[in-house]
Amino acid sequence: MSRARDTLWPLAKRYWFDALLIVGIGVSIATAIVDQDKKNGPEGPLWFDIVAAAAFVLPLFARRRYPFGAPIASVVLIAITSFIDVGLLDDDFIVFLTLMAAAFLLGMTPRRRQAVTGLLLLQGVLAVGMHNSKTQSLGDTVWSLVTFTVAWAVGFGLNQKFREADEARERAARLQREREEQARAAVVEERARIARELHDIVGHSVSVMTVQAAGVRSLLRPHQEREREALQIVEQTGREALAEMRRLVGVLRRPEEAPALAPQPSLEHVDKLVEQAREAGLPVELRVEGEPVQLAAGVDLTAYRLVQEGLTNALKHARAQSAEVLVRYEDGQVELTVSDDGDGGGGGDSGGHGLVGMRERVTVYGGELEAGPRPHGGYRLRATLPVS
Repeated sequence: MSRARDTLWPLAKRYWFDALLIVGIGVSIATAIVDQDKKNGPEGPLWFDIVAAAAFVLPLFARRRYPFGAPIASVVLIAITSFIDVGLLDDDFIVFLTLMAAAFLLGMTPRRRQAVTGLLLLQGVLAVGMHNSKTQSLGDTVWSLVTFTVAWAVGFGLNQKFREADEARERAARLQREREEQARAAVVEERARIARELHDIVGHSVSVMTVQAAGVRSLLRPHQEREREALQIVEQTGREALAEMRRLVGVLRRPEEAPALAPQPSLEHVDKLVEQAREAGLPVELRVEGEPVQLAAGVDLTAYRLVQEGLTNALKHARAQSAEVLVRYEDGQVELTVSDDGDGGGGGDSGGHGLVGMRERVTVYGGELEAGPRPHGGYRLRATLPVS
């Protein structure tokens, strides 16, 4: 039953107007036959009345392809018929139905100039038909003009609403595409930044290894040629690796950026971050729970950056009055939480792209990130990172 409803409902929405026109043709033909038997119907022969009724409606089935031409064709055919069999216009229901449909469709015409032109043509046809009629009075003429103008106005108003809805959907889709493009750009930028920072971390480690290998090689005795040769290969390989890393990261580094000579920040310096936030006017409470352990360099830098991002958001975006930083060591992982009492706008720089960057950093090291408003107000940024 549900599947049948899902199939029939779109068809009903698309073709209900066509079904109404077909019913109108059927009613008109039946009426023409009955009136012909009673000798009180239209003046023309029965076959002409049937053909004319069908001809009035048939152009309207092409309204999707010709939104202006289809209703105009129906209106023009009615005007021509008024010179041949005016009685058909006076008595036939299909004429009224066709003119109402044409007026509505002309109002729905996408181009406003065509819609106004269609209304004027419709009123001209009505004037011609009323002039040829033998039974219509001035009051009937005014009533018809008002009725069909109202139908046109309804179509015109609906078209405006549909147009505004389409424009709103288009704007929403465009904004969504722009947000997705900006998010992708933020991810790419953050990955490049992570790569640059990892270069500095790994480059430092490789440099230490190379220096240590050179130092040990200088302490070897003359007869230890095999050890000296092995250490020389380690030293040479390390220097080549450093050169290749510098060349690789040079592609990622911006032209205005210089290689980082200072050590990368560490979670050991989180108290300096907190002090900087306090000096900027944000009271921050720092709590460290558990026994601090030595973190891998990349994890250590990621933890530092996360606290930095959380405090920056609380200070610049959430308009917080106070904040709290919690660093907890337990179960082989370090948990970092930055909470504030702001308005919940902790999305970060560039419309939330700071959070995108943090998620990238945490994912690189197999951690988990949670961010969002707190139940009782404020915003919380929480991440867990493996120690090893």
